[in-house]
Amino acid sequence: MTAITVRTATGPQVLVRDPILQLRSVSKHYPVRIDGNPFARPRILRAVDDVSLDVGRGETFGLVGESGSGKSTLGRLAVRLTDPTSGSVLFNGRDVTTAAGPELRRARRHMQVVFQDPLGSLNPRMRVGDVIGEPLRVFEGLRGAALAERVAELLTAVGLDPARAGARPRALSGGQRQRVGIARAIALNPSLVLADEAVSALDVSVQAQITNLLMELRERLGLTYLFIAHGLPIVRQVAQRVGVMYLGRIVETAPVDELFDDPRHPYTRALLAASPVPDPAQRSERIVLRGEPPTPLALPSGCRFRTRCPIAQDVCVHEAPPVVVIGPGHTAECHFAEVAG
Repeated sequence: MTAITVRTATGPQVLVRDPILQLRSVSKHYPVRIDGNPFARPRILRAVDDVSLDVGRGETFGLVGESGSGKSTLGRLAVRLTDPTSGSVLFNGRDVTTAAGPELRRARRHMQVVFQDPLGSLNPRMRVGDVIGEPLRVFEGLRGAALAERVAELLTAVGLDPARAGARPRALSGGQRQRVGIARAIALNPSLVLADEAVSALDVSVQAQITNLLMELRERLGLTYLFIAHGLPIVRQVAQRVGVMYLGRIVETAPVDELFDDPRHPYTRALLAASPVPDPAQRSERIVLRGEPPTPLALPSGCRFRTRCPIAQDVCVHEAPPVVVIGPGHTAECHFAEVAG
């Protein structure tokens, strides 16, 4: 997937050829009342704050960051499971930001989700065949033998015995339940799939199996993934490009190999240093971040990473960092990105 960096009215922006998903200055802010006082003036929680992103057709874009970084909220904005406070969401070149009713329904059949918790995302009262068949009944009107045949095809496609159609989710293992969730997600032949921490709740060996399955389905069905994860190692296995999020902002975006070989944001460097590697001799020097992430209710002035950054200076306190163009498709939001590395 070819990605370039261009300068727009709002600063440098990474664009891709043939984008299927385009987020433009998207924000999601929540009013929060402290201590439940209904008379207190609410404070604003900035879960996602002015993010622009393009995802190319057929690629896997990895999104990583700590808990609370805003990556899952951004994913939900991308597939219109939640409405943005500001900004726009374009899918297949059409603005779906304010889509509702039949228009949103048409868009959503092409945007599906694989959730983190395979048990919690499946109705425990429904049998597996009914879970997978529900979107086929609703959107395509399938019934009877035609529906059963399609469900059996989907179970086979995700590596499950079609006989599992009669089981309930609690009778399956975690990996099997996630395969059911994937079968449901691909039932309508979507263009875009949000994989929101889709393997983080699984055992390591099962993670590899599910990751391989997702990649096989991408090649076979021509899917596009927005793949959200905590850690960088698994993203390196599946993604062509990566965005690193911190406190509601994407602080670095790059082709996956370039991000690992030449990270420019200190937060990205810290994540890489903390990642396990097979050969201890190849381990990077550990970078210790100071303290805990600030609350999105009270963001630091200037650079929001400065309170934990090992190279922060006075300019970081007073000025928000610029978006620095490192190379084609590679940007970093840091005062010192050009001299890092």
